[in-house]
Amino acid sequence: MRWSGQELGSEEASALPGLAKLSNLVRSVQTPEFAGITFHEVLAKSALNHVPGASAMPFGWTINPYRGCSHACVYCFARKTHEYLDLDSGKDFDSQIVVKVNVAEVLAKELAKPSWGKHPVALGTNTDPYQRAEGRYRLMPGIIAALADSGTPFSILTKGTLLRRDLPLLAEASRIVPVDLAMSIAIYDDQLQQSVEPGTPTPAARLATVKAAREHGLECSVFMMPILPFLTDTRAHLDSALRQIKDAGASSVLYTALHLRPGVKEWFMQWLAETRPELLPRYQQLYAKGASAPKDYRRWLAAKITPLIQAHGLDRGREDPASGAVRSSALGVRGTDGNRSLISDELPAASLAPRQPTLF
Repeated sequence: MRWSGQELGSEEASALPGLAKLSNLVRSVQTPEFAGITFHEVLAKSALNHVPGASAMPFGWTINPYRGCSHACVYCFARKTHEYLDLDSGKDFDSQIVVKVNVAEVLAKELAKPSWGKHPVALGTNTDPYQRAEGRYRLMPGIIAALADSGTPFSILTKGTLLRRDLPLLAEASRIVPVDLAMSIAIYDDQLQQSVEPGTPTPAARLATVKAAREHGLECSVFMMPILPFLTDTRAHLDSALRQIKDAGASSVLYTALHLRPGVKEWFMQWLAETRPELLPRYQQLYAKGASAPKDYRRWLAAKITPLIQAHGLDRGREDPASGAVRSSALGVRGTDGNRSLISDELPAASLAPRQPTLF
């Protein structure tokens, strides 16, 4: 798993069990504005994560400003990563959020090294960089500025409408380096969406964010991931979803069926038993042999959705198998220098001491 390389051995006596492993823990914070959530502020030792994989590049690179996610999606594949801190992959993943308060400053130093090859970097492939906490911690502007200033192309995958705050900065960055945006919108039934993704903005709000990104001249794909068997795979749901995606002006659409890894499977099945118990036997049969839906189901889904994608005049996007993000448009492309007014304002002072986490 991508977080396993970041396990820390030394212990902080005052920390919660499991979080005692974080020797770089600054403090744990609770606030009425985020009822039921605890933020554990840490000083990151590194920002760039190396992800080997079979992409066009020999590897991928990611940045994860947060660990855990208040979006609370019951199907989130990153849930098991919380177990490295002796926290559970269910409620703890949703409510115990680790925040790398100095991530932008650390990133700027790493990008300044002569050995950095300016490979495409993906954000949002593990936990969402625009979850609600970003409104307080404001880590992304410094990250975006550092990447653009160094000439490093990047992509962002998010469910967070807070992305709109940074669209002017992202538009400026796109004049310097390739920038690829993607909004994850898997469910277009409001009642089901609020049950499966209780901490996320509505589908309508996310579609409006796609439209806003396009109005800023940015490419923005939509990830219909995951498609939930027997819940969101009907022709009516898929057709309505693709119509709304097209109306929002999305650059392309990507889809895949639900994937249930250990640690996620148990949490999802618990939700299913509580909300749609009649489907539990069908899911148990469908995912009895592994984390992926069977090939027969995936072929059936492809045969249903592919003609709909074409009928709505949408392009099929391409996923980077190394990072899980949208495939970077930077492959084989070189950025050009441009005006950097917003980028200059947001650049982290890498040579200075990290800013103190006094945001609450």
